[in-house]
Amino acid sequence: MFDKLETVEKRYDEITKLISDPEVIANQAEWQKLMKEHASIEDIVLKYREYKKTKQDMQEAEEMMQDPELKELAETEYYEAKEKLPKIEEELKILLIPKDPDDDKNVICEIRAGAGGEEAALFAGTLYRMYTMYAEKKHWSLEVLNENETGLGGYKEITFMINGKGVYSRMKFESGVHRVQRVPDTESSGRIHTSTATVAVLPVVEDVEIEINPADIKMEVFRSSGAGGQHINKTSSAVRLIHEPTGIVVECQTERSQFQNRDNAMKMLRTKLYEIEKEKQDSEVANARKTQVGSGDRSEKIRTYNYPQGRITDHRIGMSIYQMENFLNGDIDEMIDNLIAADRAERLQGEEE
Repeated sequence: MFDKLETVEKRYDEITKLISDPEVIANQAEWQKLMKEHASIEDIVLKYREYKKTKQDMQEAEEMMQDPELKELAETEYYEAKEKLPKIEEELKILLIPKDPDDDKNVICEIRAGAGGEEAALFAGTLYRMYTMYAEKKHWSLEVLNENETGLGGYKEITFMINGKGVYSRMKFESGVHRVQRVPDTESSGRIHTSTATVAVLPVVEDVEIEINPADIKMEVFRSSGAGGQHINKTSSAVRLIHEPTGIVVECQTERSQFQNRDNAMKMLRTKLYEIEKEKQDSEVANARKTQVGSGDRSEKIRTYNYPQGRITDHRIGMSIYQMENFLNGDIDEMIDNLIAADRAERLQGEEE
């Protein structure tokens, strides 16, 4: 571990010099790349320097303990430093875990009603509201890209983009099947129904990350459905893109102009193609080294919302929260923090094996 830390510190010092070089600054693309790398390893270097300083303080205190007049003070300093070292070592191990390169990206979320008919569509609407309120609490911006609303106010499907700092690092843990157990408003006999909705969280990618041949895309325009007034029904502003090599179809109809809808549809398409490439790369990684908590498998039942008991249970970490109303109002940080901790512990174990 310490050889690796020495290498990282050496690289940090090297980049620190480079980003002050006028020739490098003149090449903005290279300078920005170096600045990004500098920021990504800065926490590791600062923590490693803290470790070295603490170890040095401990050694100096040990030497001072030989002096009878300084022994008492030196002993206090020695044991304080000795107690700190293991904690700093653990923090360094965590910092050295390879970071998900997508963590800082914005996301495109898709919520689809699963089993349960209209009740599943209403639950999809509940989840959308929860994520909207969560985004507000985190000061993220949210933009609806496509929606298929039902008569009772639910959604057969809804796609939206969330922009903000570190969105994917937290939202990626929401990917999977969400299950609800409750008495539907439409149920007169008071029986509890079980319904599901699927959530997919995909990192938004830039043009340079995924190249798309324009000849591979078939574009269709159509009139938007749903809310939007006369304009939305009179003009063919909605856009459907079909990527012929993969068969992926994306739609966007929430903007008033065809150009804006096409631009958003391209973001959705690029994101889906990136996901396919990422899944290919992940499958090449040995199963033993692949973490499960943060895998985001869409077919995996990750969480149950049990209304009669007021309980939300995440099945990946076996954690239950008994604050249904708060949770559905966007207070989901406690659950996500525990998922991040479990994922980190799992990946740390994988690094050590």
